[in-house]
This record gives sequence, structure tokens and C-alpha cells, in this order.
Amino acid sequence: MKFLRRSYKKFEYKPRYYKGEGNPYEIRHKFDEYRTTTGKNKGLKTKLVNAIEELKSSDSKGVNKTILIIVAVLVFIFLYIIDFDLSIFLEN
Repeated sequence: MKFLRRSYKKFEYKPRYYKGEGNPYEIRHKFDEYRTTTGKNKGLKTKLVNAIEELKSSDSKGVNKTILIIVAVLVFIFLYIIDFDLSIFLEN
């Protein structure tokens, strides 16, 4: 029954010519150290509160207006495709 149990081998590989700090195989985003929403935040509420605080503290208010304009244009295109009658919003 030895063939049913698997034993995985662990190797402690260290690159020969790497002289940098930390693990060279660690995958991290280059902006992770500047964000508050990444890290060891466990709860959903904590992540949501941190994301809202980061959004309020950001200086890019013009980006939000651009996103709203793009969303509005896409909604109107969608309404045109499904042949929605916009005259119900206008008074006679």
C-alpha cells in the first residue's frame, strides 16, 4: 500500500549568483507596498473599510468622472441596442 501514499520531496534551492535581498521567487506586485488594501487583512469588513479610506485619500478625482462618463455612454449604447424607448422620461 506504499504506492497509495505519496511523499513529496522538498528542496531548499538557493540560487548561486543571486545577491539581492529576500526571496527571488516571491511573486509580488510592484505597488503592493504602497497599498493599504493588500496584506494580512483577514476580514471582508476590514478590506472594505481600507478600500474606502484609500479611495477617499486618493488625489485622482478626475478619474472617477471619466469612469462615470464611460459607464453612461455604455448604458445608452446598451439601451439603443435593446431598442428601449427613452421618451418615457420626457414630458409631453
